[in-house]
Amino acid sequence: MKRRHLALWFPLLPTDRLRLEGREAGAMSDGSPDAPLAIVGKVKGALRLRAVDAHASALGIAPGQTLADARALHPDLAVADVDEEADRHCLKRLAEQCLSWSPRIALAPPDGITLDITGSEHLFGGETGLVAQIEDTFIAIGMNVRMAVAATAQGAQALARYAPLPVTEERQALHALPVLALGLDDEAETTLRRAGLKTIGNLATRPAASIAARFGAGTVTALRRLLGEEHAPVDPLVHPEPLHFEHRFSEPVALQASIAACFLDLLREAARKLEERGLGGRRFVLTLFRSDGARHRLAIETGLPTRDPAPVLRLFDERIATLADPLDPGFGYDRITLFLPVTEPLVASQPALDGEEQVNAALAELIDRLSTRLGPTSLCCLLPQDSHIPEQSQLALPVIHARDPVRWPTPPVGEPPMRPLFLFDPPQPVEVIAEVPDGPPHRFRWRRKLHEVRLYEGPERIAPEWWRRKGGENPGKGGLTRDYYRIEDIRGRRYWIFRHGLYEELQKPKWYLHGLFA
Repeated sequence: MKRRHLALWFPLLPTDRLRLEGREAGAMSDGSPDAPLAIVGKVKGALRLRAVDAHASALGIAPGQTLADARALHPDLAVADVDEEADRHCLKRLAEQCLSWSPRIALAPPDGITLDITGSEHLFGGETGLVAQIEDTFIAIGMNVRMAVAATAQGAQALARYAPLPVTEERQALHALPVLALGLDDEAETTLRRAGLKTIGNLATRPAASIAARFGAGTVTALRRLLGEEHAPVDPLVHPEPLHFEHRFSEPVALQASIAACFLDLLREAARKLEERGLGGRRFVLTLFRSDGARHRLAIETGLPTRDPAPVLRLFDERIATLADPLDPGFGYDRITLFLPVTEPLVASQPALDGEEQVNAALAELIDRLSTRLGPTSLCCLLPQDSHIPEQSQLALPVIHARDPVRWPTPPVGEPPMRPLFLFDPPQPVEVIAEVPDGPPHRFRWRRKLHEVRLYEGPERIAPEWWRRKGGENPGKGGLTRDYYRIEDIRGRRYWIFRHGLYEELQKPKWYLHGLFA
């Protein structure tokens, strides 16, 4: 069968990736969503543009320019630091999405993906239908993509990057490509162009021996692979098989001791396989198949990856104890399976002398037991979020699903906290009397009691998040500028209040009490 390869090229991968992450997080890291965007990195000590989006390119801003020159062309240029690791991760995520169209996927770093669509294109209406479906999928998430189909992976990638699309005559289009499509280094490409060999067709008409003698064997190899005359090795995107373990009984088994011993053997087998892969399990699913066709399914999760059978077995005991109806083996179980749908890397670590690892392990085990017994949503923790709006600067998540702990911001030593420990949700409305309209509070009334202000500190101005919808006068929606004050009344009680809106934004801004200091 004649092989067919579909190449995807993401010419704006770094900037598209940044905007995609911004939309997923609900914010852009720098600038307006409509502002031109550039990725910068240091080149010989100078900040130069490594990539730009379509908007910046239309303004004459191009990769290779210094940041100063680009700012001179457009002062409002949004910039972000280059992050090649994030780009590689994004490319891999995009490749994983392509598994729904072909099981044979290969990365073409730094910004390409190749699909072997031989025999699968007819499932999507042929090559044209498949290309249209993939294009619609990636455009919907904001990724610019160019695609081409050819007999070889190298040919498809070259057409996607350098040929006018769509391609109607594959061989003719390949011969019209510039020698840049061979993927040679800059010196080899310059040598070919100086010799008058500017296109693949110019090079293909010359004898291979003369090309190898003058330009090197690598040039011949690249040419033959591009034209499909030589097979090129492909490094496919391989997904390891999910860990699934099974034990079948020759006769149905109903004894609890026999079932427990079999389950322990499955856990030990899973531990050996996890150790071979350097992984630990985060979710374990046990399924008991009765001889009459009924099945019992039990699942537990752990906060940290593990491959130790003992704590996993204890968690399953906890899970069984919480069942409303006890397990009924009936006439016995004839099959038991163990499935690990969620795994994470787990490497050996050297314990410290202070015993902190043991304390953390004991805490993680307690969290696992409580989450299994009471349910994962019964035990939550607050995690800091990247937001200046106080009520949006933390997020409540089940502890067992929380990732590595993030350190909360702390005030300098000897300084009072900038934020109260507890906040009102929503903020409480108060009536404030200020000496001047934009000045600090002089006295305020809260819950029908008048408080005289003795000391104040502020204002701390917090601007609204422009990427969020305007919320008008409702402080729970953001939308207006806030001026926060830390105040103390004549009784020594401390409060955190804010004026919601400036006089340039509202004719009569309102005041709210947001929290109480201990």
